[in-house]
Amino acid sequence: MAENEETAKGVSSGLQVELFHPESDREPGDRNIQRFGFDIHPIIFPVALGLIALFTVVTLLLGKEATNVYSSIRSFFEGNFGWFFLLSVNIFMLTILYFALGKYGSIRIGGVDAEKEFSDFSWMAMLFSAGMGIGLMFYSVSEPLYYYGNVPGFFGYSAQTGEAASAAIAQTFFHWGFHPWAIYGLVGLGLAFFSFNRGLPLTFRSIFWPLLGERIYGWPGHVIDLVTVFATLFGLSTSLGLGVAQINTGLSYVGGNILGIANVPTGTVPQMILIAVITAIATASVAAGLDAGIKRLSTVNLYLMFTLLTFMILVGPTVYIFGTWVQGLGTYFGNFLSLSFFTATQGAGSATVSGWTVFYWAWWIAWSPFVGMFIARISKGRTVREFVIGVLFLPSLFSTIWLSTFGGSALFNALRGNGQALAIYNEAGQTVAMFALLEQFPLGAISGGLATLLVITFFVTSSDSGSLVVDHLTSGGKHDVPKTQRVFWAVTEGVVAALLLWGGGLNALQTAAIATGFPLALILVVMCFTVYQGLSNEYEIMQSQQFAERIQDRSSGTDSNVVTGGDVVADGKGGADPESID
Repeated sequence: MAENEETAKGVSSGLQVELFHPESDREPGDRNIQRFGFDIHPIIFPVALGLIALFTVVTLLLGKEATNVYSSIRSFFEGNFGWFFLLSVNIFMLTILYFALGKYGSIRIGGVDAEKEFSDFSWMAMLFSAGMGIGLMFYSVSEPLYYYGNVPGFFGYSAQTGEAASAAIAQTFFHWGFHPWAIYGLVGLGLAFFSFNRGLPLTFRSIFWPLLGERIYGWPGHVIDLVTVFATLFGLSTSLGLGVAQINTGLSYVGGNILGIANVPTGTVPQMILIAVITAIATASVAAGLDAGIKRLSTVNLYLMFTLLTFMILVGPTVYIFGTWVQGLGTYFGNFLSLSFFTATQGAGSATVSGWTVFYWAWWIAWSPFVGMFIARISKGRTVREFVIGVLFLPSLFSTIWLSTFGGSALFNALRGNGQALAIYNEAGQTVAMFALLEQFPLGAISGGLATLLVITFFVTSSDSGSLVVDHLTSGGKHDVPKTQRVFWAVTEGVVAALLLWGGGLNALQTAAIATGFPLALILVVMCFTVYQGLSNEYEIMQSQQFAERIQDRSSGTDSNVVTGGDVVADGKGGADPESID
């Protein structure tokens, strides 16, 4: 029985290679340098490492001047092309919905009989931990409270009223709902399809095979992957450096304000120590591998998240939370199209659009190579429809429940409680908002400690997931990378974050990473077309009578007309010409 199963897998894999892989003598990582436990691309690895070192040094030397330069670049793109960010993200959503709900939805990532590498639960845990977990911990309380006092101009309500609270939840749903996951979904689907279905490298360059062909292995492809490495490593490093501020504040607030035991010191030195601890944990996790390390830690994240969520629903204003969720969904869906295309050109609301929406869309796009590539790596064996439903709808729905629970409880405290959550937020800022809220309800010390632990574990999973992605990029798109190389990039990320924190350059590099959002948005618009070409070509072949006959013949072992590489005519779209199957 086992032998028959292996034979069936070989038949399916062989058929995928023969009929769908493009004609090329190149393979992922075929010209890599393999020494000292490393398996590196001869150009991407050294050039990327040099650019990372150069940008880090320049940023530290320039100091505030670097912040001004990067801010000017970012402001130029966001100020003049905010409309393009809004339009492009809507295009991304329509594109992946078209792929999922139309005839391409039945195409399976990896081939006709490809099997899932991870269970549905593990898959969801990993993609959610990499994509949104840490952001929801940081913004789920602070963002609704901000809108409560500064109502988005789109709604036009008076501040600090019930209407303002409703608008605050709806606007937060909009920023953390379908749109960001549409970005991640498009990138993840494109990378997964061209890597698993076409046998191309698991890097961003492969998406452009339909346009560039063999040139993806030359400098056009090198430039694409180098931009991706830059956006990924600096995005993760700056987020790690800035995020330890919340961990540091959480430990200090829980230890001092809630427990009254000891005031944990805050500042650069404690945060650098925290970076070292998180990097050490992330290094151990990434060394253990995808299955033993990242998958297990992501599963722990999800259980911790469910525990904190359930606790808050039970001890918090339960009826108000569910009422906020339902009403928030109504306001969100009722204004979905208007919010999606609202640029504030004709009236009030520009502060929210430019300061929040455009910022978020640029940030999600800048992060999309990292999150999308990680999602692609773990999604083999799923159909396009299953992939889109899992990536677009389920995380978005969970995000609304999380935001209603914590954001709704904060608004309840402001409207009907003692108002301390809002007061402390206004006084101490975003990093303390979550802990200030938990303090207003029973067992605040326990829930605050759990929240701090969750922030730490989310940062660890983001760190090791990002290290895995950089490994793929710098190894020529190989799926399996040596442990030494995985450890190297995990440590490098922590070192860069610590240096930038010490030198005061974190905000500057974060701004520079976000500034990559505009060129990446242009790339993703082109990607909509290339993924369409790839899926269309595969669908045509799968629907042909010759394909059905070939499946039947090979499964029964009677195929006498074995296809060789020379029998398949590449059509320039990443697959075989249906007319060539005979």
